[in-house]
Amino acid sequence: MKANLSVAIITKNEEENIRQCLQSVTFASQIILVDSGSTDSTLRIAAEFGCEIYSEAWRGFGPQKQFAIEKCRQPWILVLDADEWVTPALKEEIVSALKNPGDHVAFMVPRLSSFCGQYMHYSGWRPDYVTRLCRRDKAHFGGEIVHESMIVNGNVGCLSNPIMHGSYKDLEHVLTKLNRYSTDGAESMLAEGRKSSLLKAILHGLWSFVFTYVGRAGFLDGRLGFILAVYNAETTYYKYLKLMMVSQNKKNKNG
Repeated sequence: MKANLSVAIITKNEEENIRQCLQSVTFASQIILVDSGSTDSTLRIAAEFGCEIYSEAWRGFGPQKQFAIEKCRQPWILVLDADEWVTPALKEEIVSALKNPGDHVAFMVPRLSSFCGQYMHYSGWRPDYVTRLCRRDKAHFGGEIVHESMIVNGNVGCLSNPIMHGSYKDLEHVLTKLNRYSTDGAESMLAEGRKSSLLKAILHGLWSFVFTYVGRAGFLDGRLGFILAVYNAETTYYKYLKLMMVSQNKKNKNG
């Protein structure tokens, strides 16, 4: 018997990930997939699993996920990224929580993420609690372009089994995400009216490395902990640098 649960997923060219994700949530009564222009086999795979597929131009992580949950019809919603999946133990815990939620209208779930093939236990990546399971009428996403979070109206519980997250498969993937996340971050700060400079870019980048590698014990993750700290530093550096360049270009055009 299917659980009274909708699963909401956003995608674009996720053929390498989406099958594992969908196989892990076949216990749900409804799977919503919102796609922003896939050109690979993502949609064909989704159709195999009976997903309800919607096309929506990319508007940022927050608005995209909000669009997805608005299509859900079941009383409870689980929000996943395409590179995440539910373990059998987490499935049982979710089903149990739906049957007996107590006074909770949402649940945080720990997330165990991999970086270039290694699961990271430090570096600020664990414990990584994310609110992903919620009552349909008690939560929504804001308008954040990146680093989106679920806004809940009510008590939030906590599950113990993790969502698995295959976030950065190899160095090429790391570099692709560096460019995307630094651009999204710069756009988000620009929308907030924030300013930047070369000095700010350098200092924020350096602080990000120290905070990840020392403050969050990234050195205990070995050499990949060092690589992750450098990645965080570069992403932060380029985010502030892109903000500086965009602001300067606007000033030159208006000047």
